[in-house]
Amino acid sequence: QVQLVESGGGWVQPGGSLRLSCAASGSIFNVNAMGWYRQAPGKERELVARITSGGSTNYADSVKGRFTISRDNTKNTVYLQMNSLKPEDTAVYYCNANKPYMDYWGKGTLVTVSS
Repeated sequence: QVQLVESGGGWVQPGGSLRLSCAASGSIFNVNAMGWYRQAPGKERELVARITSGGSTNYADSVKGRFTISRDNTKNTVYLQMNSLKPEDTAVYYCNANKPYMDYWGKGTLVTVSS
């Protein structure tokens, strides 16, 4: 089992920044990749950013150049730095840990971008 706890969500005005954190604990060995997903009201959950165990990253086209995923292996924590936030970034953001044959999810943190 892997436990994931997200933090850092909140309200921000358009153009602002937030940094999300995801602390992982439990059986975190052989995790292939960690990622951030989001789900807006009435929409399906979508990938935002992902970082593999080898350090490769990929991003949704909608966030490229604005969001950055990173990790601190000493703290078993993954971060999502979000800059130039837009109202359409409003969603619940979920942390994901991918292991062979299993995905683990956090409970999510709400990000609201509005004026």
